Amino acid sequence: MRRALLGLGISLACVGVVSAGAVGAASAYYSSQRGSGCTSCHEMGQFVAGAQGSPHRNLSCQDCHQESLRTKLRHIRVHLTHTLPENIRMHDTDVFGVLASCEKCHESEEAGWKAGPHSATYRQIFTDRAQNSKQRLTDDCFRCHGMYFSGAIGDMVQPQDLHGPWRIVRSGFADAPTMPCTTCHWIHSEGAPQHKPASRISVAGSPMPESLGFFDRREQMHFAAATLSMPLVYDGATALRMSPDARQSLCYQCHAPRLTDANTPAAVQGLGMQAGSGDDRTPMGVHEGLSCFACHAGHNENARASCKTCHQKTSECGLDVETMDTTYASASSKHNIHWVRCVDCHTRGVPRGEKTSAAVVLNHSGPAPSS
Repeated sequence: MRRALLGLGISLACVGVVSAGAVGAASAYYSSQRGSGCTSCHEMGQFVAGAQGSPHRNLSCQDCHQESLRTKLRHIRVHLTHTLPENIRMHDTDVFGVLASCEKCHESEEAGWKAGPHSATYRQIFTDRAQNSKQRLTDDCFRCHGMYFSGAIGDMVQPQDLHGPWRIVRSGFADAPTMPCTTCHWIHSEGAPQHKPASRISVAGSPMPESLGFFDRREQMHFAAATLSMPLVYDGATALRMSPDARQSLCYQCHAPRLTDANTPAAVQGLGMQAGSGDDRTPMGVHEGLSCFACHAGHNENARASCKTCHQKTSECGLDVETMDTTYASASSKHNIHWVRCVDCHTRGVPRGEKTSAAVVLNHSGPAPSS
């Protein structure tokens, strides 16, 4: 019996070594072919063709995709057993490998992303007591936070109640980002490779990078930002003027207003989606029509220094526009840049000298000049 078990163990070890060697040889072959070898498995042809017409066309598949041995063995099994899924996609853990590859070439963008709120981890999002005690976690949370996760909410966090304490139960995900680069960037999208221009880019330049695209969890695919529509948002019965900057259609996929709830005054009056409902940040008041990108800088979403683009550093009221509380997060802020109105400060009417500068801000719908 002992000899039989020993023989079985040796056989399994040999199979493992041979399989690992085969996978290594296949990986070396595909790398030498710079991606074209991947089309040997016909099911990957559409993805290779897409990459060859994308801004990443000069890279091989292996430059971005860093699968583990386990993932590679799974690929071989699926191919040989003809158990191809209807919709081919990366597994949730495979996305982390792509994220590591993005960091190699896009160091500045990666640093900004890590410094901003879009790098929030599963632990930060799904174990937040203030949020979880008010609203029960559901699968819809993954629509914006964890759209690549392949399980249900119960597979990620426990318990499923309003009391907690909550904990991440999916191994390896607690400190992983819920919104990786591929949330908003379609790396296989059509487009020319990026290059450093010889002169400074004008703010009137191309407003829509080809790679911008939102990954929809329900459809399991990217939608180019240029194809996304802007919502019609209201302040009471008045439709708000929206910025012509089409890039912010991407922001509205998550930062969207809610449909009016039944039996509310807005619903009874037949009013449309209201600004400030849900996670909506549509500008009203003096900043109506302003683009999201006029204030929010790059990947880190930092808007702290954006006020001085249009306003004097120190206002006539003596407030420093770079340190005053302009945040959306604070309900006590009197200077919420999304909704501040002239009358919030000028309760007796807007001074004559201020009306001109307010009109300038109101009509500024393009991106803020970069330094």
